[in-house]
This record gives sequence, structure tokens and C-alpha cells, in this order.
Amino acid sequence: MNKLKFAVVMFAAILAAPAMAAGDAAAGEKKAAVCAACHGQDGNSPGGDFPSLAGQGEKYLTKQLVGYKSGARANPIMQGQVAGLSEQDMADLAAFYASKTVKGGSAKADLVAQGERLYRGGNPATGVAACAGCHGPAGQGIDAAGFPALAGQHASYTELQLRAFRAAGREDLGAPSYRRNDDGSMMQSVAAKLSDTEIRAIASYIFGLSK
Repeated sequence: MNKLKFAVVMFAAILAAPAMAAGDAAAGEKKAAVCAACHGQDGNSPGGDFPSLAGQGEKYLTKQLVGYKSGARANPIMQGQVAGLSEQDMADLAAFYASKTVKGGSAKADLVAQGERLYRGGNPATGVAACAGCHGPAGQGIDAAGFPALAGQHASYTELQLRAFRAAGREDLGAPSYRRNDDGSMMQSVAAKLSDTEIRAIASYIFGLSK
């Protein structure tokens, strides 16, 4: 993605982001007790089946919760969890998780070079944009634009999401239900050009990033 296009996309994302209630991290900590089984008490999930939420941007987290509640993002477990949440509840939960620190891990040694190259520079030969353009050089994300933080996310979870975006962006593969209605057209177009090997390398590299 060139700088001009990125600036236009980010500006549009900021303008399109709905105004939400201010979150209270202390209140969110109490409300997050039910979330701990999957996402960990401090937002660091015990495994890659569920994402770590620690250190994630408030705007992004709130948007996902709103999406689950409205059905724009489909997931039976999450939709059940958010059904009774108010706008304030969601803002408080987002503030709590944003206040925590993601722990992350280490990238696989044999994937570091390829993962870093793709994350920072993309793949010009196939038109894959650099991940750092939207998610930051250290994976910190750009919360003002609603672009999520990636640093320290479980590699297996990131792989799953990239494969889902890839399938949603390629008609021949079909679209998984939990990404079909997500407003991730940008990610779908990027992931559609990624190979399995590239997905593994990027996911591994992201797991080793520290915000």
C-alpha cells in the first residue's frame, strides 16, 4: 500500500468510527471475570484457540464487541457472551484489556527472516502490502483508525484469521462464516495473495513482536 493510499484509508477509517462511551478499566476488570476462561485473567489467553486481548486498542475491541452483538461478525460463543452487554459495558471491557500488557513469545528461528521481510516490506512480486503500514512497525496497531495491535498474538490464532481472510477474499475457496460479514475487505485482498508458507512466517514473526 503506498503512502497516499494508506493516508486516505486511515483518514476514512477515523471519520467512519462511531463515537463510543468512555471506558472505565477498573469497572471493566470486574466485568471481565467471565471472559477469563478463554482470554486469561489479564487478557493473555492460555492458548491459540482464543486471542489474547491484552494491549489491544480500545476502539478496535469495542468495535468487535459491537459487531458480535449486532451479528455483523458471526461467532456463536461471542454472540452469546455479548448479548446482555450495554454500550458502557463494552467500553469498560475494552478499557480494561487495553490497559494490560501482552506477553507474547518467540518466533520460530527458521521463519524469522521471511516473516520480518513480509511484515515490514510485503511482497512486491505478488502485490502483498507490508503489515507494518497499518499495524505499526512493532505491531502496536493504530487505534485511532481502528487498526488492531498484533504484537504477541498467538501464531496459531493469527494463522487461522489470515486463512479466513484469504478464503473470504477468494471465491474459489469460499468464505468462513465468521469472516464473511466482517468489514475486512482490505485484509481479504491482502490475504488472498498470501501462500501457506507466508502465512506461517508472518504469524510466527508477529508472535515474537513486542509493542
